[in-house]
Amino acid sequence: MVYHSSFVNEDEVDSACGCPLLPLKSHIKGPAPVSDQDRTDIVDEAITFFRANVFFRNFDIKSPADKLLIYLTFYINVALKRLEGCRTLAEGTKAIINLGLEKVPVPGESGFPFPGLLPLPQSHEEAGII
Repeated sequence: MVYHSSFVNEDEVDSACGCPLLPLKSHIKGPAPVSDQDRTDIVDEAITFFRANVFFRNFDIKSPADKLLIYLTFYINVALKRLEGCRTLAEGTKAIINLGLEKVPVPGESGFPFPGLLPLPQSHEEAGII
């Protein structure tokens, strides 16, 4: 069974490229609002559902948050592959920090892993948000 995001009724949430900017448990300032530490956020859902969802070839998208869940599942997979060769916590930490600093292709750019999943950015500012 595919697991879908619980963030289905987030109509008043801002979005970029059709991807909702859902609240995150973070102390880093960014375009997404900050979530309470005791609430489940979309990253928690992606981590919780990763093991089950990674095996599915097809995923019926029921809400915009499902698109974000798909992308986060992909990102977790990339992160785990980067950690494969790391022998120490320091090496692993450095690998994840470097992954976070890499330029990420946005919808419409070559290298974006899911063409057609998200609409193209309507402006340079929107591309910078996603």
